[in-house]
Amino acid sequence: MKHILVRSTVRALFRSGQNYHRNVHRHGGGAFGSFYWRRMSTLPEKKEDHQSDSDENNNKNSNPVVSSYWGITRPKVHREDGTEWPWNCFMPWESYNSDVSIDVTKHHVPTTFGDKFAFRSVKFLRVLSDLYFKERYGCHAMMLETIAAVPGMVGGMLLHLKSLRKFQHTGGWIKALLEEAENERMHLMTMVELVKPSWHERLLVITAQGVFFNAFFVFYLFSPKIAHRFVGYLEEEAVISYTQHLNAIESGKVENVAAPAIAIDYWRLPKDATLKDVITVIRADEAHHRDVNHFASDIHHQGKELKEAPAPVGYH
Repeated sequence: MKHILVRSTVRALFRSGQNYHRNVHRHGGGAFGSFYWRRMSTLPEKKEDHQSDSDENNNKNSNPVVSSYWGITRPKVHREDGTEWPWNCFMPWESYNSDVSIDVTKHHVPTTFGDKFAFRSVKFLRVLSDLYFKERYGCHAMMLETIAAVPGMVGGMLLHLKSLRKFQHTGGWIKALLEEAENERMHLMTMVELVKPSWHERLLVITAQGVFFNAFFVFYLFSPKIAHRFVGYLEEEAVISYTQHLNAIESGKVENVAAPAIAIDYWRLPKDATLKDVITVIRADEAHHRDVNHFASDIHHQGKELKEAPAPVGYH
């Protein structure tokens, strides 16, 4: 009796296997085979209709904007005059009137070894940039902004991670440094509208940013005090560079063209603003960054952490 049951079971399994292979060959091999196994599976079925796939691709190509399945849509934003806001890179509440009355002549006299190291390092980099760009003020400014936007992001990121590790607040300094990085990036977006970088200048930007980001990351881990002093001196040189740019505009060496639309909305400039107005407000921003970073370095010099002093949030 047992032998009969075993023999019948083996025969049934053998026949089901034959039926499976017969069905696979009859319906074209692998496609039906995968369907056969999916019928037996508890996994959700996948659509394999090539026509529906092509229809989906056609729909994607005809509608490049992703449909908001998740309800993540940006409401329509308007200017104060009722016209539609044209920018995605910043919003109206992120625009501001720059404080052009700030003292652009201030200089922190280096006293400690760290101050002197930071000052001389910046002066060395200044010599290299002047040799390369000479009197191409727009290209010089563009290159400067690709570097100047790095320290705030690095400092804000490292403070953010420190806050997570130590379960403590940072006194608003994360936001202050990220505001600085974002402001410097908007300087770059403005300068790119005025200066079209060549391929070798783009290559220089990629190389310089890669080297500078990693170097400053290690630098900030080693000594935030010297790192902020370095950025303070870097911003002092930026103020000098933009002052030279303004002098070139006033003397006629550089044409005083109309301000880009992005600059007019970002700094709330008048509609007839010119390049001179743009360079003036950018210089004021750089002077503010200079003061913020020297202030941050002074806090560390006093043996304190940034969270112990109020962060200059909301300038931009």
